[in-house]
Amino acid sequence: MSADETHTPGPPAYGRYDAVIVGGGHNGLVAAAYLARAGQSVLVLERLAGTGGAAVSAQAFDGVDARLSRYSYLVSLLPRKIVDDLGLDFAVRKRSVSSYTPAVRGGRHTGLLVGGEGTRDSFAALTGDDREYEAWQRFYGMTRRVAERVFPTLTEPLPDRDALRARVDDRDAWRALFEEPIGAVVERNFRDDLVRGVVLTDALIGTFADAHDPSLVQNRCFLYHVIGGSTGDWDVPVGGMGALTDALAGAARAAGAEIRVLHEVTRIETDGTRAEVTVRSADGEQVVAARRVLVNASPQTLAALLGEAPPAPAAEGAQLKVNMLLTRLPQLRDRSVDPRQAFAGTLHVSEGYGQLADAYREAAAGRLPAAPPSEIYCHSLTDPSILGPGLAARGYHTLSLFGLHTPARLFAADNRTARAALLDATLAQLDAHLEEPLAECLAFDGDGRPCIEAKSPLDLERDLGLPGGHIFHGDLSFPYATGAGGRWGVETAHANVLLCGAGAVRGGGVSGVPGHNAAMAALGR
Repeated sequence: MSADETHTPGPPAYGRYDAVIVGGGHNGLVAAAYLARAGQSVLVLERLAGTGGAAVSAQAFDGVDARLSRYSYLVSLLPRKIVDDLGLDFAVRKRSVSSYTPAVRGGRHTGLLVGGEGTRDSFAALTGDDREYEAWQRFYGMTRRVAERVFPTLTEPLPDRDALRARVDDRDAWRALFEEPIGAVVERNFRDDLVRGVVLTDALIGTFADAHDPSLVQNRCFLYHVIGGSTGDWDVPVGGMGALTDALAGAARAAGAEIRVLHEVTRIETDGTRAEVTVRSADGEQVVAARRVLVNASPQTLAALLGEAPPAPAAEGAQLKVNMLLTRLPQLRDRSVDPRQAFAGTLHVSEGYGQLADAYREAAAGRLPAAPPSEIYCHSLTDPSILGPGLAARGYHTLSLFGLHTPARLFAADNRTARAALLDATLAQLDAHLEEPLAECLAFDGDGRPCIEAKSPLDLERDLGLPGGHIFHGDLSFPYATGAGGRWGVETAHANVLLCGAGAVRGGGVSGVPGHNAAMAALGR
């Protein structure tokens, strides 16, 4: 049974459940599976027609046999522990290349290819010597050591700051990642503008910030992007992201959890020991009683359901998400790199250090960036299973593009016009490095339309309920207790209401971590 076929007829029974889980995204499904396996009665209520939330696969283009990871698309933070604990039939594959960044130097098209035996030579060709390569090796050796020590703590009770610092056991690394703006760290370690930009991008995914922001929100984003799996590798989900959430839904059902789609929760009332959840569906409005409620939604949504004031500041997303299907990969003007190498990893566009700073300043001033930065990857090069046999045999490929520094405020006046202008400008930046316009490589759907779709932060808010389109539900937190949180970082002001979504401490990304941690908190572990 697929995730879209989980609707059980009839109204939910009153007074029946140990736990009601609001939202059937991947974290809610993780929590449901753990609790049901522990013998608890569990009900998952999902507003949309299928489970998975942002971690889904979809046939995005009518009449085209390709299932794209429509929103989230790579896996880094999902602990192997969760996969093993829940017995998930789910796998990831390593990408053959980490990244490729095209550039123009001295009027010549060139670029930086990271990954594989040619990495040192690529650095030398770009910068003229080995110093940047050696600095790269030292820097990412440092982040790898931090990852090995920090990542295992994500599924443990939340450490305090001193305990995590002792765990890291590296004064310089702690200062670089946890105390000093990442911009200063990048500038101290690297000289080349392009290399600096490639490093900085991990601090800006879904995060609108300057490299020197004193709040260190950019450091928090960077940390989560380099610690995944204790390596920092971003892997391709075999079968697309929906393969993960379908496996999670299956594990939850197999353990006895009930999953009801097209059931929207409209209110939560609690006295700290017993909760009542009001849910609206085609059967009308019902009230479900539970000992505990786990909310796989944003802190803003949780506050609204409880009738409380929303947390401040308001969340604001800052990205453009574009999905494409191509009849072929385009040739780059840098003929030294094969397109299958360039697109296999993350292809950075207009992400030099100075370009990122310019884009941030323009967006902060209320203008769409003139040269929008973005990064692109091709799922089907690593995992062609998402393509129908006919498409794969004809050389078709998917592309996923993620644009930076485009906050939701820029789309407020006219979302459609701003989105179209941003898409055109973003593709123009890519075209500058291609032998042919990308538009000439696009496939067409069954109605003769180009296979390309773009989503602004406002579109993501509408489609998925992300507050302000923020993919992390708000600014990320460092993975330690700050004095106000609970033992697992999922606790709220109500003893029997837990936050199991991306807005929890150690939330964000496709990880399952807040789902796991909320389940552990509910079980008293």
